[in-house]
Amino acid sequence: MFAKETYMQRRALLKKNIGSGVLLFLGNDDMGLNYEDNAFRYRQDSSFLYFFGISQAGLAAIIDIDENKEIVFGDEMSIDFIVWAGKLPTLQEKTAEVGITDTRPYLQVADYLNKAQAKGQQVHYLPPYRPEHKLKLMDWLGIAPSAQEGSVPFIRAIIKQRNIKNSEEITEIEKACNVTADMHIAAIKCLRPGMHEYDVAAEIEHVAALNNCELSFSTIATIHGETLHNHYHGHLVKSGDLFLIDAGAEVESGYCGDMSSTFPADKKFSQKQKDVYVIQNAMHLESVKALRPGIPYMDVYDLSAKVMVEGMKDLGLMKGNTDDAVREGAHALFYPHGLGHMMGLDVHDMENLGEVWVGYDGQPKSTQFGRKSQRLAIPLQPGFVHTVEPGIYFIPELIDRWRKEKKFTDFINYDKVEEYRHFGGIRNEEDYLITEDGARRLGKKIPLTPDEVEAIRS
Repeated sequence: MFAKETYMQRRALLKKNIGSGVLLFLGNDDMGLNYEDNAFRYRQDSSFLYFFGISQAGLAAIIDIDENKEIVFGDEMSIDFIVWAGKLPTLQEKTAEVGITDTRPYLQVADYLNKAQAKGQQVHYLPPYRPEHKLKLMDWLGIAPSAQEGSVPFIRAIIKQRNIKNSEEITEIEKACNVTADMHIAAIKCLRPGMHEYDVAAEIEHVAALNNCELSFSTIATIHGETLHNHYHGHLVKSGDLFLIDAGAEVESGYCGDMSSTFPADKKFSQKQKDVYVIQNAMHLESVKALRPGIPYMDVYDLSAKVMVEGMKDLGLMKGNTDDAVREGAHALFYPHGLGHMMGLDVHDMENLGEVWVGYDGQPKSTQFGRKSQRLAIPLQPGFVHTVEPGIYFIPELIDRWRKEKKFTDFINYDKVEEYRHFGGIRNEEDYLITEDGARRLGKKIPLTPDEVEAIRS
């Protein structure tokens, strides 16, 4: 939790930017894993955290701009709660720490909203992403779940604030990135043929726990890196495998880290592995060099794709004009995702508010395979924190589909691609802050180049 003044200033700016109406914030509730009392790890809604700083289930908040009221709705602890969970600060004590003196019972939310609507006030709400949010909006505002799209002015005002990280936030993100780097370094050091993927995943989670951190997302730790989000950890690691990790830490304040690394199960890369790995490194390093205020991140994505095509042409996997190959989307056979995304209180920051608003400022996204997965396209600004994570993958099912359809035969040498059919995938990822004159990596450096990786593997 930051200083009281931080939250007060955030709410004041939000009120100024929206101007009128009632702003409704839905906190998250506990959610049962397989029955009510066996719950998933609790995580507060990030926008609720950003403006109110309280991580507690069963809360809602209202900012009534017209009446100049800021209210947190929730119930104080019962004796039954205290018996099972222990005594905690009261809700009034928690709200006082963020500059709010008006707390009311949770059941009064609906009455307040009904009166606001009766007075003709506009009630702004955010797009719901949880079932309980949808049910509450239907109950309180009479909006069917299929019509709950959220208030665009509210969405855009929050994104405008949360996109720019201040020094307090950057400090927290850097803490998360430092732990994230330690998680990766420990995993790279421990891997040996004969282990299972879950042995490596356990090492990653061990480092997070030692630092009082949660995971910012479900860990990817796999010999099947060609599956972009592979959360299965049951495979046996064999000599000759490539191992891909995508993992991050979340610190107590809720801020995230997100890094990826790829390394051989053996102490050194095979020549074929190194040839492709060097291309992915070039994609990454050239993208980092391009980071600066004002450059559209879609342009950096295009740069990374062109670097890849040139490298794949050198290996005989691609051919033809590089600019044409990227413009038409042929590169996406090997690079089917984007270059990166915003990061902060969410590992994909504010994705619940809509990528079209966060990463595209309301402009339409591309529908082209690969390019449509680029989450951040707008010009970079000082204070942005985002990932850089190009990748190269050989996905057998995608190769077969495109070859059968005779797609991009002017650019892809399918016979040569067959030689890499079981190669797997490579992704390396770092987190960057855009500064006034360039960019700065956040967190400790994790091994990136082949020499760096082999040095830590030996």
